[in-house]
Amino acid sequence: MTDVGGTGMTAAARARLIGAGYAAQGLGYAAVVTALPTFKDRQGIDDTFVSAILLLVCVAAAGGSVLADKIASRWGSRYALASGLLVVAAGLAGATITTPNAVFAVILLTYGVGLGAVDASLSMQGVLVQARLGRSVMSRLFAAYTAAAIAAALLMSGVLRIGAGAELAVGVAAVFAAVIGVIGWRAFEPGRTLRAAAVHAHGGRAIRPIVLVCGMLIFTAFLVDSAISTWSSVYLHDSLNAASAVAPLGYAAYQAAVLVSRLVADHVMPRAGRLAVALGGLAVCGVGCGLVAALPSIGAAVAGFAIAGIGVGVLVPLAFSAAGEAAAENSDEVIAKVNLFNYGGALLGAVLLGALSEPIGLQIAFLIPVVAVILTLPLARRLRHLAVDEPVVKSAG
Repeated sequence: MTDVGGTGMTAAARARLIGAGYAAQGLGYAAVVTALPTFKDRQGIDDTFVSAILLLVCVAAAGGSVLADKIASRWGSRYALASGLLVVAAGLAGATITTPNAVFAVILLTYGVGLGAVDASLSMQGVLVQARLGRSVMSRLFAAYTAAAIAAALLMSGVLRIGAGAELAVGVAAVFAAVIGVIGWRAFEPGRTLRAAAVHAHGGRAIRPIVLVCGMLIFTAFLVDSAISTWSSVYLHDSLNAASAVAPLGYAAYQAAVLVSRLVADHVMPRAGRLAVALGGLAVCGVGCGLVAALPSIGAAVAGFAIAGIGVGVLVPLAFSAAGEAAAENSDEVIAKVNLFNYGGALLGAVLLGALSEPIGLQIAFLIPVVAVILTLPLARRLRHLAVDEPVVKSAG
């Protein structure tokens, strides 16, 4: 069965291509993060400069998410995704070159804009192709991101081990993003949602509960993700005196759990129901972080990070799917708004735990995600009350 896009691709083949888009995003982001020590040495910059740039990249990404919404509104989300991937590729390629620090900052900000555009438009595309297929695939699409991020870390380790330089791994990610962007310009899901009619009918009020509920799920999931991604290795090494070779195992266990949960979630969701999975995912996040805070041992910390990864792995694709289906007639706009909660959670998870690490210690600071989970649980129960529109997918071609 071919879709309405005129390219002869089946919906399943297009879903695989969108999965490659998720992989391009994960490969590029992990390459940049793991290349930061090399970039610091090459550019002669300190941690303060890096922290400031990363903060600005988050702000730029939020702007990119808004820009993706505008592009999707006018031309369709496939063009937002394809152009975002090309901007990401340009930013990654630019980062491989030694430049003055001001230029390097602009390059990373450009990358941030592309990253935000890709963030939002990937979920738009995922919701559209999921509607086309008539079955849940979002978790497996996000699994492609996680698998690619793990691959990027291994690739970075390999190129550094042979003395090739971190720039090689970043360059590989740039090429991959560019290739998928060029192919996707014509081949990504061509559908688009009926935004203008929906906005006129709803007046914007009907989508607010959807944005709030699904957005808070995203906020909490990314708060947990950012807390563990940023501080798990530091906590194991500095607070629990883990050896340098052992400290990264907390993050590795976390990412492995995220990947596994995303590979199985699409099979669990139809049987258990979205509300049960959302509440279970939140509870698992809280239990994992609570275990880290309660038991100051290396084994408990690694186990806690892994448990939390199971919850994060299911919450993010679930929230985007729920948002897209609850406002199917203008899912692009709703997903772009929900995606903005991503950056708030990520910033709070990284910054607040860091700020509390000195006065109370990272062990106790890991209760912050537990508090976020507790506050989000009552709101998550409103998932069952969100109005669900019939999926509407119009051809943009």
